[in-house]
Amino acid sequence: MAYQLEGELLEVCNCNVLCPCWIGEDPDNGTCDAVLAYHITSGNVDGVDVSGRTVVALGHIPGNVLKGDWKVALLVDDQASSEQFQAITNVWSGKLGGPVADLASLIGEVVAVEQVPVAFEVEEGHGTLRVGSLVEAEMEPYHGPTGEVTTLNESIFTTIPGAPAWVSKASTYKRQGAKYGLADIDLKGHNAIQGTFRFAA
Repeated sequence: MAYQLEGELLEVCNCNVLCPCWIGEDPDNGTCDAVLAYHITSGNVDGVDVSGRTVVALGHIPGNVLKGDWKVALLVDDQASSEQFQAITNVWSGKLGGPVADLASLIGEVVAVEQVPVAFEVEEGHGTLRVGSLVEAEMEPYHGPTGEVTTLNESIFTTIPGAPAWVSKASTYKRQGAKYGLADIDLKGHNAIQGTFRFAA
């Protein structure tokens, strides 16, 4: 087995709630500018333990999500060893196949692959993400009448294949993307997604 990864996802973008990309429709603004952060709580890549590491993608989706041609900066937390960094980038570049390679196949251009400080926290559904001076986001999931988290299941597109997405809203979404040729963002009350993942190949 090339990799086995479990963890949590925090995702924000500039679409309204809920981002149309998840059901295969065009983004609200014609394009979608997102940050996707995967915190690996338990993981192994070709014998390398990557538990506790976080990988973040700053992305620009130029149209319908399923048509690909995404522009992405791939960032790994700076606590990763060189061995962990290589293992994680091998997975998220698609080199090792599986569900992550399906996502990677939508990327048209990778503008950077580097390490930065990452703070990723989920407490009682409240998600907080900070990526150096590049990203600041806070989000909360919606809840139904019974108090359960509102989920999206069986959507045509998902960044956490096989798992339900928690429909959420970001009270803060700030992104400094200019150094990568990506848009700067400063929004409140827009789309967020949370959830758990289990990837294996």
